[in-house]
Amino acid sequence: MSTDQPGNPNATEPTHDRGAPEDGTEAPAPGRDPLRGSRTSGTWIAAVALSLVLVLLAVFILQNTQRVEVSLLGWNGRAPLAATLLIAAAGGALVVATAGALRILQLRRRVKHQRTG
Repeated sequence: MSTDQPGNPNATEPTHDRGAPEDGTEAPAPGRDPLRGSRTSGTWIAAVALSLVLVLLAVFILQNTQRVEVSLLGWNGRAPLAATLLIAAAGGALVVATAGALRILQLRRRVKHQRTG
């Protein structure tokens, strides 16, 4: 009779780790809900949030179609209010992103210098 039979008190346990699933995925941390906080759920939440922002943006554009006078560095023209505000917001975001990127590069350079010196 084999010692691998279920219910046999003398049977030896397999040596594999019981914490890791057989399918090769990582075992959830103890005390952590495995259905919360995954990358897939984060992506889904981001997609829903982006869809909501796009709907609000479409409503904003449709409600602000009147043309306004725009002057910039000697250039004068008329453009839809929504387009003017969106271009101004994108320009502001570009300035902030550039400043942030320069600061990140500065900090990386400082850390690299400290590690080597």
